[in-house]
Amino acid sequence: MTRIAAVILAGGRGERLGGVNKALLALGDRTLLDRAIAVTRGYKTLLAVGSARFETPGDLEQVLDLDTGYAGPLAGVAAAVQHLADSAIDLLFSLAVDTPLFPADFVSRARDLLHASPAVLAAYGEQDYPTNAVWRLSALSGLPDAVRNGTAPRSLKRLALGLGAARLDYAPLTDSDPFRNANTPEDLAFLGRALERRDGG
Repeated sequence: MTRIAAVILAGGRGERLGGVNKALLALGDRTLLDRAIAVTRGYKTLLAVGSARFETPGDLEQVLDLDTGYAGPLAGVAAAVQHLADSAIDLLFSLAVDTPLFPADFVSRARDLLHASPAVLAAYGEQDYPTNAVWRLSALSGLPDAVRNGTAPRSLKRLALGLGAARLDYAPLTDSDPFRNANTPEDLAFLGRALERRDGG
């Protein structure tokens, strides 16, 4: 049986939203973090929080970035890989915390593509979303050491490209981008309206 862990990437600074912790922003009746947790339910779930832990619901396990010059989503994935190094996990599902429209069938669809590639990243048309991906953990085993010695790629996009990741394009499946994330107040307003339409509110 394939064993999957998830890492919710929540280490961003939210600078274009006034420096807030995006994970704790409410959208509708739930926070962005609550919505991400719902997507990862059923998997061992880690929360990559950058350099500082914060109060979260339940017993969500938090991991800090490794003490290196790397930051951002790649650092969060590297921290999760190190945390899972001695586990029996086969696949790592990474999810950006600010993606509230994330499709529930992404992991099952991605697994169908993993036979030909060590990773599958989310895409919508020409736009790639490498923060939202499924990775073979074995393909990332050297990432923590590469981050420490400065030889790792500087972004998840470059990491995925180097691995020859497959793209899972949702453009043929839906007429709106389910991976749109919340970077600005305008994004939050758009996503709030989209959630209302989706949930019949």
